[in-house]
Amino acid sequence: MAELKTKATKVSVESFLNTIKDEQKRKDCFTIVEMIEGITKENGKMWGPAIIGFVDVHMKYQSGRELDWFKIGFSPRKTNITLYFGSHESQKPLLEKLGKFKKEGGCIYIKKLADVDTKVMKEIIKNTIKYFNPNP
Repeated sequence: MAELKTKATKVSVESFLNTIKDEQKRKDCFTIVEMIEGITKENGKMWGPAIIGFVDVHMKYQSGRELDWFKIGFSPRKTNITLYFGSHESQKPLLEKLGKFKKEGGCIYIKKLADVDTKVMKEIIKNTIKYFNPNP
């Protein structure tokens, strides 16, 4: 089985975000970090060169494959901010109220934070954490 290439690093989230040239995207990303940290009560960390993950989790699949990952995360990509919020049925009613985005698999793609309802986004974050941790 191939080893996962994306792993937690020691790079500072703040340092990484400060490299984003687009000022609005940089501000949006700092706001997303504050939002997720406020809900999870955990600091984000860099996963690979461009993903910010929150709440580490060790996952074990039925196939026997195991990996360390995060419960929720995002990445400021060139054209979108990619949100890794999980793809489970309980998100559907919230996604209908989120605003302007695209969805593929477990990823939500937004151009800018102003395109979505941040109150709904906070509920999606809480729902994702609850989904991974049904009995906290």
